[in-house]
Amino acid sequence: MPGNASENKGLAEANPAWYAAGLDHVWLPYAQMKTASLPLAVAATHGSRIVLADGRELIDGIASWWTACHGYNHPHIRAAVERQLATMPHVMFGGLVHEQALTLAHRLTGMLGPHGLDRVFFSESGSVAVEVALKMALQYWRNCGVRGREQIVAFKGGYHGDTTGAMAVSDPQSGFHGSLAGLLPRQIIVDLPLDEASTTALDALLAEQAERIAAIIVEPLVQGAGGMRLHDAGVLQTLRALADRHELLLIFDEIFTGFGRTGTMFAFEQAGVTPDIITLSKALTGGTLPLAATVAQRKVFDAFWSDDPAKALMHGPTFMANALACAAANASLDLFAREPRLAQVGRIESLLREGLEPCRKLAEVEDVRVKGATGVVELKRIENLNRLRQRFIDEGVFVRPFGSIVYLTPALTIAEDDLLKLTGAIRRVLA
Repeated sequence: MPGNASENKGLAEANPAWYAAGLDHVWLPYAQMKTASLPLAVAATHGSRIVLADGRELIDGIASWWTACHGYNHPHIRAAVERQLATMPHVMFGGLVHEQALTLAHRLTGMLGPHGLDRVFFSESGSVAVEVALKMALQYWRNCGVRGREQIVAFKGGYHGDTTGAMAVSDPQSGFHGSLAGLLPRQIIVDLPLDEASTTALDALLAEQAERIAAIIVEPLVQGAGGMRLHDAGVLQTLRALADRHELLLIFDEIFTGFGRTGTMFAFEQAGVTPDIITLSKALTGGTLPLAATVAQRKVFDAFWSDDPAKALMHGPTFMANALACAAANASLDLFAREPRLAQVGRIESLLREGLEPCRKLAEVEDVRVKGATGVVELKRIENLNRLRQRFIDEGVFVRPFGSIVYLTPALTIAEDDLLKLTGAIRRVLA
């Protein structure tokens, strides 16, 4: 059992029987199990609230890793899943299709198609969506008769997931995968082209090594779990220009930024450029069920369109295009279409700037930054993450700092009072 033994005994006894019975048999994410604090037992969720088994309610500041964009238990999504459950919860996508998946593919390409992205490959997690994108990019060149393009260019501060290929294009210094760095495929990790010097350096690297590079991958506007680092739309324009100049594919990983988080439905729209491949997940189903999509430009798909079976994309997750998840995603898109989510993001952005800016005056604060419905306070260091997380719980909010940052990625529907309580709690705890 994680944490201090005497403290944990009391906490465990205060929770339901299922908690004590099962806790010793789970392996928790991103946690040193010997020293981690006990996880909170959750009984229910609603709106932007997490209801604990002991009756306490916490205001959720991170929307369950920024997935619950419409808040928890939205009745429209719940009803759609219930209807689908009554008819068909799942059917394999090999040789079979169903209405929810084809409708979702049609709707996603309706949103992305004007930008040329019109072929959807479904999977069940963001990491797998990235793996599929990398496989598409690598095999694209082989299918085109080009050998040797086997490297991916990615960026410091980036994070793309926890599977092997995704780890290999994430920053090895971010703290997630450092212990495995020497065991992963060797990719090219460089500085983002944020200024003339870094742009010139990247251009020179691509010119020298283009014949062995298949693609560039980047998180547009916000590098999420690697540290919530921001860059402007000009960086994406630079990357598009460099990819075109050196004849490389460009992948935008919008698993964090997609579906309104940065103020537009997709972050790349703010740059006026389009990737060759885009990955989507997280908020795709409104935080209800696992689903991801890798969407490719026609030119990428055409390289796989052949009479030769060897040119097919050989990938097929067992729960690919799960009917329940696709129903939830279609219902989530309904809400984006009929409710003012992007206007709500604009209001959240204003409140985050107003609420977090006072933290800049604190001695231990390195930076305060806000983009859309994401707010970040970066500290010079966090010496005891467990204690800091507990301080937020004591304030009645669920905020989960990592590395050296305290961040908010609330539901896009969060009530103004709840958001003010979140920013107020951060100011008090950090002070």
